[in-house]
This record gives sequence, structure tokens and C-alpha cells, in this order.
Amino acid sequence: MEFIDKLNSLAAKIRQQKAAIQTEEATKNAFVMPFIHSVLGYDVFDPTEVIPEYVCDVGTKKGEKIDYAILKNNEIQILVECKKVGEPLHLNHAGQLFRYFHVTNARIAILTNGQVYKFFTDLDAPNKMDEKPFLELDLLDIDAHVVPELVNLTKSAFDVESIISAAGELKYVSQIKKVLATQFSTPEDEFVKFIACRVYEGPITQKVREQFAELTRKATSQFLGDQVNERLKSAMSGVAVPTVSTAAPGVTEPTEPQVEASEDKVVTTEDELEGFHILKAIVRSVVDVKRITMRDTQSYCGVLLDDNNRRPICRLHFNRNQKYLGVFDQQKNETRHPIESVDDIYGFMEQLKATAASYV
Repeated sequence: MEFIDKLNSLAAKIRQQKAAIQTEEATKNAFVMPFIHSVLGYDVFDPTEVIPEYVCDVGTKKGEKIDYAILKNNEIQILVECKKVGEPLHLNHAGQLFRYFHVTNARIAILTNGQVYKFFTDLDAPNKMDEKPFLELDLLDIDAHVVPELVNLTKSAFDVESIISAAGELKYVSQIKKVLATQFSTPEDEFVKFIACRVYEGPITQKVREQFAELTRKATSQFLGDQVNERLKSAMSGVAVPTVSTAAPGVTEPTEPQVEASEDKVVTTEDELEGFHILKAIVRSVVDVKRITMRDTQSYCGVLLDDNNRRPICRLHFNRNQKYLGVFDQQKNETRHPIESVDDIYGFMEQLKATAASYV
């Protein structure tokens, strides 16, 4: 099952069973354990991977327990504190996480009610859990931007240094998005004044501010609508793409010149989009993620650096029953490798990073 399908499956379960869950323990059994086991890939029945009711004495507090400690390579990597589904997740619910984070090797802490997951680390001060999460997931309202970052927390892909290096950007981007959402729906006085000063030539009186408060809200709403429409138009139109590869599986071929594809035959699939997000998550540690682009064709989806056909990172051959990942050597010759699912891309992490870094 693909990673996004696992999330959607658990989301469907939450929708069906949420009303019947009345306790924290029931929340753990119904929602949190499946998330740890099926989504993140840790065996909840193996005490060398997941320890429930983990005890770690802290100062004068003895016998205090954290709901789950997740281990990899015999070291605690993730701490999980659970609340009943539907309960709000406030910092005062995270007291044990704060204390345990300080005395264990864990760099990741999760506060959850089974539906919403908040992920914390120690960006602000070493060995001290931040007060604001670097990542948030609501299983009933999944943000597509969160999915590739969440993949990095799975057992098969877990790399704490890569996670921490990306956490700073994720944390502040998330907070900026929340600020923008607030300003777009109910713009504050300072934001209204900021906008009015750039389009209104007269003095900014109270009456002008009141007028521009509504105008700003309306303009931002229309702006977002225009952006969505542009994205839809772009998705429905053709783009210049590389020519179709004809090499057999396991053999190499040189990259070829760019040609025009038929506009009405190129369809970007969900697997290709998920694969693209995974690739961005992998190579973002060596290049700026904004430089990574995708060009789709009838036969494969190309991932490039700087939207430059001379800088291929890989190709996703996902348009047949058997999926292939095309990777490149130093001479830019492509070798296709059969894969079972998009998650198998992580098995080529070092080669993909090396390819991307070679263009820097």
C-alpha cells in the first residue's frame, strides 16, 4: 500500500469510529497504535522498537510514564504523548514530553489526540523541546506539503539529521502560512495600513482604514482564487518535455534533446506527484528545494534541477504496471531500476543526493 493510501485508510477509520471513542486508552488502541505501526512502520508489538508506558525518572518525579518511546538502533528516537481524540492539544498537555525530551536521546517528540499530530524538536535550544511544533498533521484535513516530510519520520527512511535540518524551514513556513491565513480572512489594522499605504495616495484616516479592511479581505480572496485558477490552467496545458526513453530495464542511455509533447495526452498521476515530493524531501539537504522541478511526458516524469534538461536528477517511469526509477551516472546515462512502490525511492537516497549535488 502506498504511503498516502495508508494515511487515507487511517483517516477513514477515524471518521467512522471517532464518535465511539470515549477514553484516551481507546484512542491509543484505535488510532495511535495503527499510526505508529502502519504509517510510520514501527512494530508496536516489538519492545525493541516501541516501548509503551515508558518510565524515566526525572529529578524528584519518580515513576512518571510517557505513552510510547520509539527506538531505532537501540536508542530512543521519538517520544509520543497521547490525549483522547477530540481534545485540544495545548502545551500544558506536553509537560511530560518537555521533561523526558531533556533526559533522553530523543530529538523528536509527538503530541497527538489520534487525529491531530504535532511534531516537536529542539531548534531553539539544544536538548530543550521547542514550544512550537515544526510539523502538524490533521488526518481529517491532510496537507499535501506535509506528506513528504512525514515520510522522513518512517522507520525505513528515518534520518534524524535530515529531519532536523529541514525542521527549521518547516516550522517557520507553517507559522507564516497561519499568519497569512489570518490576515487574509480577518486582516489586522497594521496589515490593512500596510496595504493601503501602497495603493492609496491620501492620508490614512480611520474611515480609510475601515474601507480598506473590507477591500483587503476581498482582494486577497480574489487573489487566492486567481492563483488556483492559474494552477488549474497550467495543469491542463502542455509543456516542453524531454523525449521518451526507449532503453530496456537495467541498461543505460544518454539524455536526449527536448521536444514538444501532445498537450492532451500527458497526465500527471498521484504516484508521480508523490514520487516528486519524496525526491524533493531526499535532495533538499544538498540543494535548495525551490530549484527542483518536474516535467511530465507521455512515458515518464522527469525530475530536474533548475528546470534544466541538462541537469536531470531522475526519471519516474510510472505509466505501466511495473514502476521503474531512472537514475543517472556522471555521464548522464540513465539506468532504470524496477521498484514496487514510490517508497522504494528511498533505497536510492545516496545516489540521488550525489546526482543533485554534482550540478551545484
